[in-house]
Amino acid sequence: MLSVNNVGWMEKEKPVAGPLDAILRPVAVAPCSSDTHTSHGGSGDQKNLILGHEAIGEVVEVGELVTRFKPGDIVVVPCCTPDWLEPNSQGKYNAHDHGLMASFKFLLSKDGVFAEYFHVNQADANLVKLPEGMDMAAALMTVDMMSTGFFGVEQAGVEFGDTVVVIGIGPVGLMAVAGAHLKGAGRLIAVGTRPNGIAVAKEYGATDIVSYKEGDIVEQIMKMTDGKGVDRVIIAGGKADTINQALNMLKPGGVVSNMNYFDASETFEIPAWEWGLGMSNKDIRGGFCPGGALRIEKMLEMIQYNRFDPAKLITHRFEGFDKIEDAFLLMDEKPADLIKPAVFIKWD
Repeated sequence: MLSVNNVGWMEKEKPVAGPLDAILRPVAVAPCSSDTHTSHGGSGDQKNLILGHEAIGEVVEVGELVTRFKPGDIVVVPCCTPDWLEPNSQGKYNAHDHGLMASFKFLLSKDGVFAEYFHVNQADANLVKLPEGMDMAAALMTVDMMSTGFFGVEQAGVEFGDTVVVIGIGPVGLMAVAGAHLKGAGRLIAVGTRPNGIAVAKEYGATDIVSYKEGDIVEQIMKMTDGKGVDRVIIAGGKADTINQALNMLKPGGVVSNMNYFDASETFEIPAWEWGLGMSNKDIRGGFCPGGALRIEKMLEMIQYNRFDPAKLITHRFEGFDKIEDAFLLMDEKPADLIKPAVFIKWD
């Protein structure tokens, strides 16, 4: 990101590892909507920022106090890499170590992974070795898409037999569908229109598909549920008024779980009636996915023991470091057949 709405290649000094840190070079990366959103000013007027936060890397250098990794190791890199010496990281929500979303260091406070070399803080606590024999494409989807989508399910508190709605079936929403299915949802309604997304949503466990092109989604879902509404709504797309739609289809005692990155220009406006005059026992929760090695180890075990395959998200594959630009621009354009692009890199 050279400046807002202006992306391209740039030369920078190779990053330096502190005693607890590691320097990696990417072997697989995936552009994300957060990268494109940032490039258009979503994180402020940033300049000369290296983008990217989804990667598998080869360890090139480690700090003198790193004990779990050595040069040559292939490692999975969480998008969220907390400073574990910060007290906030010891609480329930480690995504906010030095403040709001501050554990999401790539893009917000440091250069990202779309570079010949990138830096990872506190390597022993924030990196995981790629399990032997694991598909690299599947592992790449754990670092953000799977971790974030599953967090939306955890935050919603999905229980056995719940009727669950997932609004938005891009890659994060599809992971929420998969996670809700694994958590025991009964009826699982996915809201979206793209054919590729619909097909994968059904593979991951969606029982019903609702299209916003066919009318108001609240009316459709209330009709489908005989006016009862649903137990959980997970938001993975839409504008600020998606919160209102979620509240209006939610049963009393239900939960709205938001993972959507709203724009700073938007405003939430909730009429008192939509929240049951404050007496509905409807919870609204929004959060950023947890970070660190332990969480990603658990995500990888879901793949290792064949619970499901997140590699189905990847619709476009590229080979070579120089193809990062093509993959990024594709993610920015979002053609109708796209779910997720990924780039695989071999170094001489």
